[in-house]
Amino acid sequence: MTLSMTENEITLAIIQSLKDGKKSIFLDIIEELQPYDIAQQYLHIPSKHRNKFLLYLPLEELTEFIQEIEREDQLLVLEKLGIEKSTKVLDLMENDNLATLLTDLEPEKIEELLSEMNQAESQVVQNLMTYEPETAGRIMNNRYVWIPKHYTVREAVDKLKHFAELAEYLNYLYVIDDEKKLIGVISYKDLLLSELLDKIEDIMYSRVVKVDVHTDQEEVAKLISRYDFITLPVIEEDGRLVGVITVDDIIDVVIQEANEDIEKLSASGKSIDFTTKPFVAAYRRLPWLVLLLFIGLVSGSIIDRFSATLEQVVALAFFMPMIAGMTGNTGTQSLAVVVRGLVSNDLDIKQVIKLVFRELWVGIIIGVTCAVMIALIAFVWQGNIVLGLVVGSSLLITLIIGTLAGTIIPLILYKFNIDPAVASGPLITTINDILSLLIYFGIATMFITKLM
Repeated sequence: MTLSMTENEITLAIIQSLKDGKKSIFLDIIEELQPYDIAQQYLHIPSKHRNKFLLYLPLEELTEFIQEIEREDQLLVLEKLGIEKSTKVLDLMENDNLATLLTDLEPEKIEELLSEMNQAESQVVQNLMTYEPETAGRIMNNRYVWIPKHYTVREAVDKLKHFAELAEYLNYLYVIDDEKKLIGVISYKDLLLSELLDKIEDIMYSRVVKVDVHTDQEEVAKLISRYDFITLPVIEEDGRLVGVITVDDIIDVVIQEANEDIEKLSASGKSIDFTTKPFVAAYRRLPWLVLLLFIGLVSGSIIDRFSATLEQVVALAFFMPMIAGMTGNTGTQSLAVVVRGLVSNDLDIKQVIKLVFRELWVGIIIGVTCAVMIALIAFVWQGNIVLGLVVGSSLLITLIIGTLAGTIIPLILYKFNIDPAVASGPLITTINDILSLLIYFGIATMFITKLM
């Protein structure tokens, strides 16, 4: 039914079924939708129909749909469901998602929700919440299949079948010893290709790529990307297997980290999206902008310092915005390259030196190209070859400096364990503005007699 319908038609059909109280038609429509699409439909329909929407949704679909909406909306939905139904939903939710949902809630509210849950599920979530945010322990879940090393392939397959509904992914089976320490891994494919009476310890891979519960989530993302894993096991410091991290969780992490880096690069502070209120958005942007405002006053003082030069050669003012703007642009480009590279690479001193020299050559190539072009333009426009040389040489030097600044500043911050994304675009642009104006007017003043 929904295959041939547009999104708007599906929304109208859902609204009509809710108006008419026709639950069977509603369920027929929902049955063809993915959890994300169900979530979008819920958010798009008028508020007055949402209670019936939640009432009609089967428990499993309700749980999956809740995990597809923003945390604020999740809390609102759980409140609408009431304590009894919301508890059933919480029991079915993936434990890592539930731990994220409960983060920063009032202790009384957390206790209220957890106390009504299944005791085993509640304990798992409480354990997850003891780990620091943005660590492997905080984003792992306990829905995986493990097997003892003495199992045969037949026993492993039987256990796999038994837990098929509970495990989030069945790509790998993790092998543990008597103390529940992780000692090996075997893929589902290897099980299929082995003899039923083969011992697991004889066919497993003993070299297991794993992470500690305290490993930063960015490092986890690097490992999953590097090895193309679907899941990654998580161990305690003593080697005990305590959970797994799945690729869908890592995709969320990558998006989250990318958003955070974009916020820092743009100096916008905390998250700002399409729904953020104007006063809140302004409040979050103001601190950086006020700081840059005062730094920017230095640029004004430089122009004032060289006002005599400007008065004698007014043509210099025409090229001033171009010099400052181009320098800031190259710095921001280099900054983006470095920040992106640091996410996916572990740099050593040799790679750092190679990167700096590479960017130096990039700056020289870009600088020479742009300098020649602007020098010719200045000469043709004013008929003064010295003006062309002043503007061209200034642009060459400032582009090289801007490129190096955008490369070296984030590397220095990274060396001191500071997130390099805090070397935001506006900050580097402002610094480069100051340097470019000093260089431009400094060279112009040196040749002032030739320019008049």
